[in-house]
Amino acid sequence: MTAAPATIADTPAGVPTARQVRTHLRKARSRHHDHSLGDVLGDAYVMVLFVGMYGWFAISASRDLLDSPTVGQAEPGVRWWLAVAALLAGAGLAWRGLRALGPLLVTPATQSWATSAPIDRRAWLAPRFVLLLLGSAAGTATLGVAVAALGGVSEPSALGWAAAAGAGWGAAALALSVVAQSSRSGRRWPTVVGAAPMVAAAVITALVVLFGRLDDGLPRPTTTPTVALFAAAVPLVGVGVILAVRALPRVDRATLTTGAQFANAAATATILLDPSLLAGLVESRRWRRIGRVRSRRFRPGPGWWALLQADVRRLGRHPSAVLIWAALIGVQYAAALALPGLAGAAQVVFAYLAANRLTGGLRSVSRSPGLRRALGGSDNLLRGIHVVVPAVGAGLWWLLTLPTVDPGPAWLAPTLALGVVAAAFRAGTRPPIDYGGATVNTPFGMIPVDLMRQGSRGPALLAVLVLVQLFLG
Repeated sequence: MTAAPATIADTPAGVPTARQVRTHLRKARSRHHDHSLGDVLGDAYVMVLFVGMYGWFAISASRDLLDSPTVGQAEPGVRWWLAVAALLAGAGLAWRGLRALGPLLVTPATQSWATSAPIDRRAWLAPRFVLLLLGSAAGTATLGVAVAALGGVSEPSALGWAAAAGAGWGAAALALSVVAQSSRSGRRWPTVVGAAPMVAAAVITALVVLFGRLDDGLPRPTTTPTVALFAAAVPLVGVGVILAVRALPRVDRATLTTGAQFANAAATATILLDPSLLAGLVESRRWRRIGRVRSRRFRPGPGWWALLQADVRRLGRHPSAVLIWAALIGVQYAAALALPGLAGAAQVVFAYLAANRLTGGLRSVSRSPGLRRALGGSDNLLRGIHVVVPAVGAGLWWLLTLPTVDPGPAWLAPTLALGVVAAAFRAGTRPPIDYGGATVNTPFGMIPVDLMRQGSRGPALLAVLVLVQLFLG
């Protein structure tokens, strides 16, 4: 059991305050770098200019694409409500990301020398909380402006209200996630907060698909409800910040370092271009949350039959994979209504994502030579057994989404479905990345060609399938 954090009242005499320790560390760090304040401000200016310039270019290009004949015209009401569903789903995913990161986190050195010392926990974490609050508000304000501009809003006042609404909800989410981080394990409200927008997004998508395929027009609000969103976010921000400040002393060392492990794994996977580093950590956390399972006997038969049953049983103990597989069916129907010209390409991409969610057993067998030796048999036999579940899942998913696309030539659909299975198989059986390959010197710098080739195993075949569908579908 973690001891209660120290406060100002029970801090022993002679122990420095959090501000004194922070000042001492800042002076110590300043002796190890020679960057001036002007250099930092210059780098910040370049980043803001880069994000603003290329971000606006991406928004303009996306607006032109939505209005182009290639994508196809859709009802404004359909796109509006699907955009609402996408925002709700994004909010649920963002909440899950905040819960995975902490969001408050410390490095191992800080854990050993600061959070383990009798220093006021609230005073130590308060500056981090304020910076995260401001960063979250700024990021979601930018996102709100981008979404409003993508929807065709160009008035400065409307864009300002969109930024205010985004900042308010971003700050509220950050504050409430800090409260959830300080809560004891087993509390249900953090799970409910994350699941509510996802369920709402699923319900809205299902209704839009139903009414859209019945050729019923969907109403679109005449005014953008950003003012109402901002008004609803203001009290939530106030309550969330007050509760978060009161909860800072209850944030223990375990939750502070758990998020740091996830952040370090994500940064390492990005730098080394190896997503398996992050996927391995996520999967180990998932299996640790299960904790205990009920054992059941396998049905009698040869060895391959037992391995196939084990792979099927894995899905029962990992229900989110099946849930995402089913959710992608609704996403495909929504994409066919919102972007009718790209429905075929979307089907190929979503089929790959759905099949990839079912390749857990294939990835485990392919990445563990010790597991293959323990199971026995040849490597090709083991991989062949564990590709059955993704293949069946991809085939069933493809059949359920056939009404969303034009049939095309009779051979096209089976060929694309088999190609999706092959792409998922290549991605699941990718060997560990070798960082000693060739690089090419270009005007843009050194490009690791061999590293990119290894990382594109699977997605490269998927890109070929998308091109085939666009030209022949």
